[in-house]
Amino acid sequence: MSEKELRRYSRVVVDGDEHAPSRAMLRAVGFEEEDFKRPQIGIASTWSMVTPCNMHINRLADVAAKGANEAGGKGVIFNTISVSDGISMGTPGMRYSLVSREIIADSIEAVTGAEGFDGLVAIGGCDKNMPACVMAMARLNRPSVFVYGGTIRPGVKRRDIVSVFEAVGARSGGKMSAAELLEIEQTAIPGPGACGGMYTANTMASAIEALGMSLGNSSAQEAISSDKVADCYRAGAAVMHLIREDIKPLDIMTREAFENAISVVIALGGSTNAVLHLLAIAREADVELSLDDFTRIGARTPMLADVKPSGKYLMSELIEIGGIQPLMKRMLDRGMLHGHCMTVSGKTLAENLSSVVDYPDGQDIIRDFSDPIKPDSHLAILYGNLAPEGAVAKITGKEGLHFEGPARVFHSEEDALQAILSDTIKAGDVLVIRYEGPKGAPGMREMLSPTGAIMGKGLGKDVALITDGRFSGGSHGFVVGHVTPEAAVGGPIGLVEDGDILRIDAERKEISVAISDELMAERRAKWRRPVSAVTRGALAKYRSAVSSASEGAVTIPPAWDD
Repeated sequence: MSEKELRRYSRVVVDGDEHAPSRAMLRAVGFEEEDFKRPQIGIASTWSMVTPCNMHINRLADVAAKGANEAGGKGVIFNTISVSDGISMGTPGMRYSLVSREIIADSIEAVTGAEGFDGLVAIGGCDKNMPACVMAMARLNRPSVFVYGGTIRPGVKRRDIVSVFEAVGARSGGKMSAAELLEIEQTAIPGPGACGGMYTANTMASAIEALGMSLGNSSAQEAISSDKVADCYRAGAAVMHLIREDIKPLDIMTREAFENAISVVIALGGSTNAVLHLLAIAREADVELSLDDFTRIGARTPMLADVKPSGKYLMSELIEIGGIQPLMKRMLDRGMLHGHCMTVSGKTLAENLSSVVDYPDGQDIIRDFSDPIKPDSHLAILYGNLAPEGAVAKITGKEGLHFEGPARVFHSEEDALQAILSDTIKAGDVLVIRYEGPKGAPGMREMLSPTGAIMGKGLGKDVALITDGRFSGGSHGFVVGHVTPEAAVGGPIGLVEDGDILRIDAERKEISVAISDELMAERRAKWRRPVSAVTRGALAKYRSAVSSASEGAVTIPPAWDD
């Protein structure tokens, strides 16, 4: 490939007399004369001091730029935003979380497109900026590598952020003193890195690696480690290799690659948010993917990882025994992954895994196929008269597979949380939290505060929760989210009344309310959408454009119609 072909985009910006002003600007930010003949590599950093997930990523971006520079490119670091789910959880600010995914993807696209970068390395370390990075890569379709910022180290007594949320419920239930709650608060988060269980960040890191968009083992490294530094350096060099070989994201993100990602998420017992994010990434990559693909793949894929939130172990402990690569090798050997899929290493998945050694004898974090935690997926896609377009349940089997009880209806997460903490929710109840969907909130808030309080109260097996919102990867218990159509567009969840009997059947993949079609029609005729206080700004723009959760809650407009 010629020099000009290597600089397919940057040469438009810097070559020729007419672009002397561009070169003058770039000289001021550190370009030397020879740099104008090098491919420009954008290094998208999600660094901020908003959250521990991202507080170290500026240093990782420097290393990635060095890797690109020493491989013959010119790294150019730029920033995008992040918001903290853990900090905004349970507040109106949580409405911005999923919205930020679109803002981040848009910003990376805007900077990369405007500046003429020939390749891209994006470093993400939190729930929404990670899928956002890959969504932008799919849109741009320029040689790209995603780097996970890494998981946090365990806190005192193997605590993490979910320990704090559940301690709030325990304190409310009289099972913990104020001093004990404070001690957990002070020791659960010891430093940089994403939340420590198989929550959304670690789930999406694993999914993106299985998708082929990260280098091997990027998902299974602590944030503060020499391995993570080396991963960033290798990513900078890898994107130069992709440019020379003309390997682009859409060569990697095929339908088979998405099937690999889904399979790995299920085996790891990953977050329900993976459903939402993989659907969104697939939409950006113009790959057909639907909720039913999760059911189809889930029927043949066991849950094997005994990891938090429903299991015992943290991501750091999985890292100690080899991370996810030995699991992927086992799955490949059993025909559960597509080994021919290309990856950002420039090699196929099978080639990447060929030299991976198995887990050490005696470990019990990853179960054998003969002894799974659950023989099929913990992610159950449910349908029925309550969710005609689908809902996503996270049911490991530890909570049971069936639940039936009277509805306790709430129009917001805050109201439901107060009912839980004040002991007005009893065993057998089914909480319904509605008007929290993509359009309803707007922004589809996560429900970690209510689920954490339920677990802390000791009601995890005795209470179910149904919402058109979504759940944190840290949520566990008998929970069903992403109910579609959502209440704000007239979905059946908006017609449920206190006392209606709700049924959840994870085996038959059904969710229903025990009322007649005639009564449902009567209620629908009387229904009126509540007035929203959101009338302007990012939330209002998001509400006007966002699609259903069953389609990934994306804001991609329809194709231009000539």
